[in-house]
Amino acid sequence: MRADFIPIWSTGFPEAVQMIKEAVQGERNDELFYDELINLAPTKEQVAIIESIRNDERGHNKMFREMYWALTGQEITGISNEQYVRVQSYSEGLQRALMGELEAVERYRNIWFGLPAGIYKDTVYGIILDELKHAAKYNYLITLNLR
Repeated sequence: MRADFIPIWSTGFPEAVQMIKEAVQGERNDELFYDELINLAPTKEQVAIIESIRNDERGHNKMFREMYWALTGQEITGISNEQYVRVQSYSEGLQRALMGELEAVERYRNIWFGLPAGIYKDTVYGIILDELKHAAKYNYLITLNLR
């Protein structure tokens, strides 16, 4: 095994809890991004798909906040210092969204590995499945817009 290789299953509980906090703190940029994509969408069908993804993400955010509170007794405060990067085009936004969903699967998988068996681990697994569903929807939107 390579010396620089850290297996994902080595995530500990404290790291998982910190990663939950970080997952929530970027929510403002996520909202700006979804609003921009919705405004750029060329059809009502595409608007509805992106709105459904955005609404799922709001639910995930709420679940992560509630998990964090249940696990630490603290509320998540503060937001990411990361500057929001505007979308250059609808096509670029869809591609960015697809990659963001796949990156979220990897981050949430690390959280999943760090949680004990039970409701929180099961909840994160459900969120991972939603992120994969979102990736499939973004692939569909990208395909629609290739014409």
